[in-house]
Amino acid sequence: MKIIIAGAGEVGFHLAKLLSYESQEITLIDLDKERLSYAETHLDIKVVSGDITSVSVLKTSNISNADLFISVTSSETSNITSCLLAKQLGANKTIARISNTEFIQNKSELEFEKFGIDELISPESLAATEIELLMNQSVFNDTYEFENGALTMLGLTLSEEAEIINKTVKLAAELLPDIHFIPIAIQRKGSRATIIPRGDTVFLKGDRVVFITSKGGDEELCNLTGRQKTQIKNIMILGGGQIGSTSAEELANNGLNIKIVEKSKERANDLADQLSDVLVINGDGRNIELLEEENFSDMDALISVTGNSETNIMSCLVAKSKGVNKTIALVENMDYFALSQSIGVDTLINKKLLAANSIFRYIRKGEVVAMTKLVNMDAELLEFVVKDVSKVNGLYIKNIDFPRSAIIGGVIRQNQGFIALGDFRVQAGDRVVVCCTPQSIKKVENLFN
Repeated sequence: MKIIIAGAGEVGFHLAKLLSYESQEITLIDLDKERLSYAETHLDIKVVSGDITSVSVLKTSNISNADLFISVTSSETSNITSCLLAKQLGANKTIARISNTEFIQNKSELEFEKFGIDELISPESLAATEIELLMNQSVFNDTYEFENGALTMLGLTLSEEAEIINKTVKLAAELLPDIHFIPIAIQRKGSRATIIPRGDTVFLKGDRVVFITSKGGDEELCNLTGRQKTQIKNIMILGGGQIGSTSAEELANNGLNIKIVEKSKERANDLADQLSDVLVINGDGRNIELLEEENFSDMDALISVTGNSETNIMSCLVAKSKGVNKTIALVENMDYFALSQSIGVDTLINKKLLAANSIFRYIRKGEVVAMTKLVNMDAELLEFVVKDVSKVNGLYIKNIDFPRSAIIGGVIRQNQGFIALGDFRVQAGDRVVVCCTPQSIKKVENLFN
């Protein structure tokens, strides 16, 4: 695919980096020559210097032959304008990064497609949604929903209390009469390798395991892994930026007690006016005395989303030492994810990774409607729509020539999620969730073409 990325900032550079690994033909546009020089030196891509809203610059980037145009600068207006121009100049699909979440909330009514914008993404909104999901699934460190929760991805690390320790996947499944979950990926403690589990794969203490669950699967996992599902009621959020304020509003609307700590007095006053159901505190989230005055240790969860990754991590570590059950830190440095198991923070979230996940499905073959990369694992979760002409249509799962490094996690049929085992027959219209490593992606895509 020929992909043009407008904006060489953090999100744009990260996207270019990931997409270049996929052997895509990437062109990066930006006004900042220093950014472009760095990108050109470190990545196998083309660069074009200039204004992304300039018709001549877009033509220089060969926009008429672009399969996908992605505009992810920090300027919402420039992103929308460049997508409109790109579509008129021949780009097949366009994606604009926006900051006004009202655009996404009213997407169907506003009909952006008519203007030439196929998709809107907001990394900040994606991060806030991720935080809300994590609060709903307090036991788990990673989560992702397919079709409003018909199937859900849940990740956790196995402790010695887990009933499935030292048991094979097959034996673990026999512990329950009717299971509503299936393991799809395992990372051994101290290893970077990703295992796609089979029936004879043994669960070990310290394994980081990712599961797909249908309704009720989260309760079963809690029982089998020795985790106690605790209700989260009181939450403190450090940082009143867009992610912090959006998260505070959504969580407060869900009936939770929210305190938000914001360093800027002006911003704190604005938040106090906007968020009537949230207690806004003007102060520095690094001030332990202030946090203790605000009953820091009585919180069920701490969400640290300031603009500084190290501050967010340290705040979460302090929270853990004070007995706070659930901690989430926003980080910009992707290298921290490699240390996620040893850092001591329950969940790390990254805007660049969330934005990339949202965009990646557009470069996959077959009708991919959702996609996420497993954090710190070399694997992807893809949701395919089965078409009449798909090779898997009409086949039982046990008869599908699936590569060993891929596994079907579940099937959504008529909005209901199923943990589909060997005797499940796939049919047109099904939405099939697949976990696969990079070497098996092309073969899996061909099965659903």
